[in-house]
Amino acid sequence: MSDAISQTVYFYDRHPISHELILAKLRTSRGHLDGLRPEELFPHDQDHYGGLAATDELARGAQICDRSRVADFCAGLGGTVRYLAHKYGADVTGIELTPARAAGAQELTRRVNLHNTARIVEGNVMEVPLPDASIDAVVSQEAFCHVPDVTSAVAEAFRILKTGGRLAFTDWIANQPLDAADAQLMWEGMAIQPLRSIAQYRSLVESVGFRVLSTKDLTEEWRPILKERLAMYQLLREEARQAGTPMGHDAFHESYIRFVDLIQECKLGGVRIMASK
Repeated sequence: MSDAISQTVYFYDRHPISHELILAKLRTSRGHLDGLRPEELFPHDQDHYGGLAATDELARGAQICDRSRVADFCAGLGGTVRYLAHKYGADVTGIELTPARAAGAQELTRRVNLHNTARIVEGNVMEVPLPDASIDAVVSQEAFCHVPDVTSAVAEAFRILKTGGRLAFTDWIANQPLDAADAQLMWEGMAIQPLRSIAQYRSLVESVGFRVLSTKDLTEEWRPILKERLAMYQLLREEARQAGTPMGHDAFHESYIRFVDLIQECKLGGVRIMASK
């Protein structure tokens, strides 16, 4: 398991979307970084498929509202954490494994003055540093695919949720089993763990005690989104080079091209699951 964690940290330490690049782009467009507002980050810090609309879908399913206590599993640079705090008035804690991304997320949050209601802590979603029955909603976006033991992560969500609390997440699925070469490419380029079908995912969520409220196959919805994201990453690579920030290692770009092909072929896809404790 330590190898899997190291591979994930390696991937995200070199990810082309970094807090340094976000600040460099804002400094170029604004001339300075004084008085940054949360909404100025949103075009840059929402590193998940479907942008803010996808987060709003999770928020509705999780019944997030003013003063909801929310945990974001695998929070990355904290885009979802800040958005839920700013738009919905929630108190949000993000759990992020990669030290550099947790620190970058905290810096972005301080710069937009949301640190009282939005925080990102360095931690592992298989051992969440939050008390039992302390949270109203747990969300996650396309991140469990990196987690070595998803059952443990979902069980941790169950543990920290209050009775009646909700889990709402999106993740990769395998509509068809990947061949060995593609599975290895996804691992080397993006630290992707073995994937499961929607039925297998539903069974996993139910196995720790959740009642599944809905599952939605996002494969068709993701097909155009992923083509756009590939073009975005290709542009970001050059922007990162010019800014002197991480560009993403070569295996990432190679695997992402193949990932988009697999999505277009519907061999891989996505799911959104809503469940309650």
